Amino acid sequence: MIRNDLDLDITDCLARVRQQDQEAARSLVDFLYPTVIQIVRGNLPRRAAEEDLAQEIFVKMFAKLDQFEGQVPMQHWVSRIAVNHCLNAIRAQKSRPEWRMADLSEPQSELLDALATTPGQDQHPAQLLAARELVDQLFEVLSPEDRLLMRWLEMEERSVEEVRQLTGWSSAAIRVRAFRARRKLNRLFSQLRKEGQL
Repeated sequence: MIRNDLDLDITDCLARVRQQDQEAARSLVDFLYPTVIQIVRGNLPRRAAEEDLAQEIFVKMFAKLDQFEGQVPMQHWVSRIAVNHCLNAIRAQKSRPEWRMADLSEPQSELLDALATTPGQDQHPAQLLAARELVDQLFEVLSPEDRLLMRWLEMEERSVEEVRQLTGWSSAAIRVRAFRARRKLNRLFSQLRKEGQL
């Protein structure tokens, strides 16, 4: 008999769920919810609602419940489903990485407006925070390596030589990667400005 911290008999609960017992299904969801929502929050794709993603994971779990053999704890089995579902959602999003003005928060949209109308002027601290958040969002379209490279070169103002020593990449490779990353960010930023009619 498998028991957990909430004193839920998993074996009995699963048997009742397989017999279409709705109360047992609710108990199982309540028991697994903290595990699932933690995974979802750690792997949440842009523009995805965490509750929607969690619900999709539970639907998938119930659809595959006959595959659970009990050789691993139920939380581990559901964790694998949750991680795979989140990764698939992130991959699907990366295959169509479009950005819209609606993806930006109100301060970020206001920042884009301000940049278009008053470039080069001193900015309010709230605008600086919005700028930082916007940069972080824009960087999401880059690979982790390119994101790190752009942070070092553009934000920390490290030299190509310093980056070469940190990464072991050749100077030429660093310049090429930086050029491509900048071009990608410029296209995205231009797209956002055009969409916002800035």
